Amino acid sequence: MAEMMAILLFISICVVLMAGYPVAFTLGGVSLLFAGIGMLTGTFDGGYLHALPNRLFGIMNNQTMLAVPLFVFMGVMLEKSRVAEDLLESMSRLFGTLRGGLAISVCVVGALLAASTGIVGATVVTMGLLALPTMLRRGYDPAVATGTLAATGTLGQIIPPSIILVLLGDVMSSAYQQAQLKMGVFSPKTVSVGDLFVGALIPGLVLVGLYILYLIGVAILQPKKLPALSKEELGPIEWGKLFGALIPPLVLIAAVLGSILAGYATPTEAAALGAVGAMLLALGKRKLNFTQLKEVAFGTAEISAMVFLILIGASLFSLVFRGFGGEVLIEDMFAQLPGGVLGAFCVVMLVIFLLGFILDFIEITFVVVPIVGPVLLAMGLDPVWLGVMIALNLQTSFLTPPFGFSLFYLRGVTPRSIPTSVMYKGIVPFIIIQILMLVIAYVWPGLITWLPGVVYGN
Repeated sequence: MAEMMAILLFISICVVLMAGYPVAFTLGGVSLLFAGIGMLTGTFDGGYLHALPNRLFGIMNNQTMLAVPLFVFMGVMLEKSRVAEDLLESMSRLFGTLRGGLAISVCVVGALLAASTGIVGATVVTMGLLALPTMLRRGYDPAVATGTLAATGTLGQIIPPSIILVLLGDVMSSAYQQAQLKMGVFSPKTVSVGDLFVGALIPGLVLVGLYILYLIGVAILQPKKLPALSKEELGPIEWGKLFGALIPPLVLIAAVLGSILAGYATPTEAAALGAVGAMLLALGKRKLNFTQLKEVAFGTAEISAMVFLILIGASLFSLVFRGFGGEVLIEDMFAQLPGGVLGAFCVVMLVIFLLGFILDFIEITFVVVPIVGPVLLAMGLDPVWLGVMIALNLQTSFLTPPFGFSLFYLRGVTPRSIPTSVMYKGIVPFIIIQILMLVIAYVWPGLITWLPGVVYGN
């Protein structure tokens, strides 16, 4: 009876979320309702709820989670300071005379923005507003243009400093310690956000490379879809302006990621460095004033409040789910799956992929990963590898029609003359590339685990 209540709890939350109710209140409200029913029917021990105050206090004192508002501040500040606009204009002049050069410029700028902001929605909308009109005006195929923009906009999911990696790092650390304690390890090791940042670096760069290779292939095989632009149309390359647009973001990225890789700073300290660096960059571009700072602060507070409110609701859900014996149910289910560890891993990845259609990555990270993470890690999977694979998987679901969030963002800034079906057609090759990247990372796990081992000596 108790295990049936656990299943009903999870299903009820998914149904209420699909009905459009706010995530944080859905998680907390439905969980409390089921806890009350469970106490009345004798299937739930109310003592589990006594742990909630300690959990909330732990969230408030979590130094790792402090990186979230700092990275959000950094991303919003860079968005407001028009870094993307200057980068795209300079890169277009550099690569525009090549077939597909404008699309390649979009990929490069998208990767730099991902490493600067880490906010997917803002990147997709910004790139769509800046690049799409230019690409269409210069004869680019609408399907390839929209597909390129949607795909490169989601690179912020995997290229550090990614918000999802910050959240996953905290959740995976807790899950890893739980898994080790279940296996009888009384001095459990931890996995940090820095581990995930370093582990995601190579897969993120490989993914950008695969995107660019695909665009080069289209330019060679179907040149009419990605025409070259004339030098007269683009104008001369202004090297001073190019370096002026390129160097400040690169210095900021190097300072943030370099300080983490070199071991000089934790991700939280690096996030603070990034926030200050973004303000200095905006000041250098004369885009920093009181009004701007106020807008950035309000935007940061809004996003951060949403994240932490969802985390509080997810903590309540986790306690109630565990009180109904949900964790034991998951362990038994995975143990009975054919294929052992591989079978369990594939099922979890499929579930996360499908949930990515209806839930944001924050909800999936806080709700699903704490349930399945300890079980998979107890089966012997590497926590850094699993965390990066989940991030890649969520990035793929962000692109997949008909519910991909990136497509929703891009649809909002795409002319009505371009049908949604054209956008879906353009994104399919990039989804195939994403799946290929997942396969590559599964076959060669060292692609993810090698660099953390070198940097941290694990």
